[in-house]
This record gives sequence, C-alpha cells and structure tokens, in this order.
Amino acid sequence: MSSHATLPDSSATEAPATLPLKTPVKAKVLHVVNGEHFSGAERVQDLLALNLPACGYEVGFACVKPDRFPGSRESLDTPLYKLPMSSRFDFACGRRLATLVRDEQYALVHAHTPRSLLVGGIAAKLAGVPLIYHVHSPAGRDSTRKLANFVNAWLERRSARRATRLVAVSPSVRQYMIDAGFPAEQVTYVPNGVPKIDVLPRAAKPETWTLGMAALFRPRKGVEVLLEALASVRSTGLDIRLRAIGPFETPDYEAEVKALAEQLGVTDAIHWTGFVTDIPAELALIDVSVLPSLFGEGLPMVVLEAMAAGVPVIASRVEGVPEAIRHRQDGLLVEPGSVSQLALAIEELAGSSLIAHPEQHPIDYPGMSANAQQRHAECFSAEAMAGNLAQVYDEVLGL
Repeated sequence: MSSHATLPDSSATEAPATLPLKTPVKAKVLHVVNGEHFSGAERVQDLLALNLPACGYEVGFACVKPDRFPGSRESLDTPLYKLPMSSRFDFACGRRLATLVRDEQYALVHAHTPRSLLVGGIAAKLAGVPLIYHVHSPAGRDSTRKLANFVNAWLERRSARRATRLVAVSPSVRQYMIDAGFPAEQVTYVPNGVPKIDVLPRAAKPETWTLGMAALFRPRKGVEVLLEALASVRSTGLDIRLRAIGPFETPDYEAEVKALAEQLGVTDAIHWTGFVTDIPAELALIDVSVLPSLFGEGLPMVVLEAMAAGVPVIASRVEGVPEAIRHRQDGLLVEPGSVSQLALAIEELAGSSLIAHPEQHPIDYPGMSANAQQRHAECFSAEAMAGNLAQVYDEVLGL
C-alpha cells in the first residue's frame, strides 16, 4: 500500500464481522465519502457496507473529511482509509486514492458527494476502474447558501460526466439529474432503505403527545416552521411536546433557533438531545415523527426509520418524501413552509376537538402505524437497497 494512504482504523479489526459473507466475493468496491457528519447519507453508506457483502461485494471506505463518520458507523469490520483533502480542489488526494485503489485491488469506485466525486473520478480514471456516483439530494438545492449551491452543482455536473452510472435515491432526484443533462439510461433509481425495527405497531393513541424531529439541524430542515406550529397548537390547550433529535450544523444557527423557541414561549416544551446514534431508542420515545423540510431532500432516512418503527410521519411535500409517505395512509403531507398546515396536521392527528374535517374520515392512528411499518417492509428495507445496488454493480462490471 502507498505510504500516502492512512492505514485502516484499528477499530476495523477489533470487532467481529457484523454480517458474515454468505456468497462468494464478486469484487471489491471502494466507497469514497466525506465523513464530517453522520446523518442521512452517511447512514446509507454505513448500511450498504453492512449489507452488500451478502450480495457478493466487499466494501471499503475512503474518508476525505474524516470527523464524525469513522467513530459513529456500525460497519466496524469494513476497512476505512483516511485521506483528508486539504481543500475542495485537492487533486493530489485523487492521485493518492488511485494508488489505494490499485494496491488494494478495488474493482469500482463509488462516490457519494460532489467533493468525493471530484477525487473519486480522478482515482477511477488513473486506476482504470469504473466510477459510480450516488446522488443523495439535489446539489443545487442543498442549502440556503446560493454560492455554495452553485459551486456544488457545477462541480457535480462536471465531475459526474466521468461516471459510468448515476444512482438516484428518489424519482425526483433522478429527474433532477436528467434535467441537468445526463442521459436517462445513465441514471438509475435505487431507493434508500433501513433495517427492520422489531417492534409492534402502535396499539392506541397516547394520552399526551411527543413529536420527534430527527435531523442535522440546518436552515433547509424547517425547524423554525415546526417551532411556530408547536406554539400554535399548544395555545389551543393541547399538551404537545417536542423531542429534537440531532446536532446543529453550526453554533450560530443553534443560538438562533433556541432564541426563537424562547421568543415563542415553547422552550420548556422541547428537549434537545444533541447527536445520537441509537435512532430506534429515540423513536420509542416519540408518538409522531415530523420533518418540515423546506427543500433539498432525496428520500429521507429519518422518514424511513420512523416507518420501520411504526411511527406515523408528518412531513413536507418535497422531493422524494411523497415517494415514501402516502397521505392519510402512512402519515400526513403538508406544504413546505406552511405553519398553519403543519399545526392543523398535528391537531388532527392528536384528535383535537377544535379541528373538524367533515369531508375526511377521522385518522386511525393505530392503522396508520401499521400501514407505515408494512410499507417499509415491502419497499424500503436495507436488504432491498443493497440488492438493487448490487444489480447496478453487476451491470457496470459485466458480471
């Protein structure tokens, strides 16, 4: 191995294999990831490492911004190489990555972000192996920072031209890439998936309600809309509380959001957990999962995890969310940015006598819980995600 590449984390050899190989190894695939966070896209990467071996593919990770991912992942038996980039345009990292691909005999490079795509593309070209790019969300609508969106979208379009195949996590993301100029036959839809959570559906409505919002809290997630809706609902006399699960993107944004909660008078009704890794344990503590995103979603893992746990979801009708949630069957969909619609959805699900919808049947909370869990099992399992991706690998490698 090249002296430029950091050796795999020692943790990769200290834990027993999470999932034993059940089929012969077809090929080794190197997943190039950022690594500064451990949120939705990183959960996908981790789960693929756990489940692809059963499909015949051995996985390794190359981390170009190693921070939270190396210590938070569950796939501890998967080799992880730290190759930190000195800047967004550190082309030398691509050359180091190419040496790693050759030395460790990886047959395919799989990149997951515009940054990792840049160096992954260089490595794939130098090493003479195919490149796959996983599109987790629309880069041009990823944040409220217009310049960053422009740069990421430009970098993505330019670098993805080298990719043999693009993998989109939702039909809306697939269409986004086609609209960006990529041939339809080059862009494959592989829906995200999460593991089964071995719990029964909710049997009855709770006496008091706890909303849960799990996210890397940043402006596009719409937490401000939820705080205003929470204040509105509580003003009617309903005892609704919020469990906010996850870290903030920046300390400044955290201060801004908590100041708004104080201004709205809901601080005492909110528990901020900070970063957590045990999502099933958090889901057991909430009655409804809320995702009030304004834009920029692919197929959110937090929605799929809630469904797996039988937790009904209230979410914005953005990007890939309606692909998972069927309105009034598995959850409720509202327009992004609408405080009034979100408040009404919370009140209706909680069964408030102050809200009437004569044209609608009352919501069956236990039925909605069972529907969500069944839909996850049928459409969005982690095994299905890995199996669908393995088929893409087979096609690209001619296996």
